[in-house]
Amino acid sequence: QVQLVESGGGLVQPGGSLRLSCAASGFIFSNYDMSWYRQAPGKERELVASISSVGGVTNYADSVKGRFTISRDNANTVYLQMNSLKPEDTAVYYCNARTRRLVTVYDSWGQGTQVTVSS
Repeated sequence: QVQLVESGGGLVQPGGSLRLSCAASGFIFSNYDMSWYRQAPGKERELVASISSVGGVTNYADSVKGRFTISRDNANTVYLQMNSLKPEDTAVYYCNARTRRLVTVYDSWGQGTQVTVSS
């Protein structure tokens, strides 16, 4: 059973940094693309950053390019380093694991971690 557990959220001042972690278990981590999404109050969930299972190819939302960095290690953990945080980065951040079998996409989600950027 896929399990994703996020940690590292909290309250930070504008311009500050946070590092989110997502510990994965119950599946072959190296076979899954991993992503971070976020959802602010009253808004739809949006993709923040992703890293592929093959080659570690990364992709970022325009709003976070140059400030956020996604990475993954061999210990079944994916990270999101967030620098130069802005109030508009305030949201619940979710870890996502995705794999494909033939034409079917399988998504799994963590429970989310709150990030609040405020002075």
